[in-house]
Amino acid sequence: MRAAVISITEKGKELSLRISQQADFINTERFCYISHSDFGSRCFRDISGLVSDIFKKYDALIFVCACGIAVRTIAPNISSKTTDPAVVVIDDCGNFVIPILSGHLGGANALAGRLAELLGAQAVITTATDTGGHFSPDSFAAANDLIITDMNAAKAVASAVLDHEAVGLVSEYKYIGLPEDISESPDCRIGLYIGVAEKKPFPVTLRLVPKNIVLGIGCKRGTDCQTIENAVISALNAANIPISRVRQAATIDLKANEEGLLGFCRKYSLDLSVYSAR
Repeated sequence: MRAAVISITEKGKELSLRISQQADFINTERFCYISHSDFGSRCFRDISGLVSDIFKKYDALIFVCACGIAVRTIAPNISSKTTDPAVVVIDDCGNFVIPILSGHLGGANALAGRLAELLGAQAVITTATDTGGHFSPDSFAAANDLIITDMNAAKAVASAVLDHEAVGLVSEYKYIGLPEDISESPDCRIGLYIGVAEKKPFPVTLRLVPKNIVLGIGCKRGTDCQTIENAVISALNAANIPISRVRQAATIDLKANEEGLLGFCRKYSLDLSVYSAR
């Protein structure tokens, strides 16, 4: 996860440095207000302009400041819970870690928990399914690399869980550890279907599609990103596979530094695995 850590005060700068040095579960880039910056951070004067510029460039934004400042600066940039980055706020004394956007799908709740553990702080989680210890379709999808195809159905599942209504499950894949809120009964009004077929086994069905495609990509030296993208999209379309199902790319070690291939992976947020020919 690529995270931008944004601080305003001197204490915030020190806390952002600690996060950068100790939070080995994220790749951080620090942004500090110009009068409280240091070597190794990028300084800024206008926080609203900064956030507008970087909002879509990172998986997570970690604000070390007051919640109100973070809320006002992200507000003009928010578009959808399926695409917005995780946003977490930490007070500059490091007492509280508060996820305020994309708690489930974006991973802000999980990130807040790990940061709180690192800092010895209190994570403040406010999403209803989490505070009640219930199944969350958003969290379930994020944890299992599943694509939510219908946000209205996801909301319906979450509401059913909170109302203690049985939620069914039909899966094309083996599973273990079924949550208490989920039932294997085929007679539920509402339920989950995990698979790639266009199935609706329940009157209200949340279809979750696995993100389990790995692309093997080879190219001639110097092939540009657009050419690679065109070839990949063409191949996926021929196989009736949306690119949203791709989770990773792979190539031979000789192509590990091909800028066109790396640019394609960056564009679609794909990890690139490299293998030897032997």
